[in-house]
Amino acid sequence: MDLLAKRASLMSRRINWFVERLCVALMVLLVLDVWLGVLVRYVLPLDWTFTEELARYLMIWMALLAVSCGVAHREHIGVLVFFERFPPSMRKWLAVLFDVIAFAFFALIFFYGIGFVERGFGRYTMIAQIPKGWPFMGVPIAAVFACCQLALVAVHDFFAGDGVAAADRVEI
Repeated sequence: MDLLAKRASLMSRRINWFVERLCVALMVLLVLDVWLGVLVRYVLPLDWTFTEELARYLMIWMALLAVSCGVAHREHIGVLVFFERFPPSMRKWLAVLFDVIAFAFFALIFFYGIGFVERGFGRYTMIAQIPKGWPFMGVPIAAVFACCQLALVAVHDFFAGDGVAAADRVEI
């Protein structure tokens, strides 16, 4: 079972490596876009109004994708006061229960996000006049990454040989 835990951890790290770099690329684009917006507004005599809208959508995509990075490192929000009242043997099962609940939540976000995207292709952004489905795609994509990370982290924590879930090692 230790092999399964190691494979889940390796997959989680690979997915997280990709998502972290994607978030950094989006952040670089966001900073460049904001600087361009400032230059266009105060220095250059250009009428480019798309920069504000682009910055909004880049920030939303980056924030949504970063959720899976938090899940991969077990740095997402948790109430440890409740969790620490249980004996270590029960914490493993409780962590799995919390992971299943979170997985169900993100699966629902994915399911409803698909409909959100479909409806978005019938609406257009105010400034750039592109279908809103493109920016809305961040919701189901981020939910898929979060579901994958939750499943992989849960498998690792449950089958790890040390018998201690990663949530037990988190400090506030």
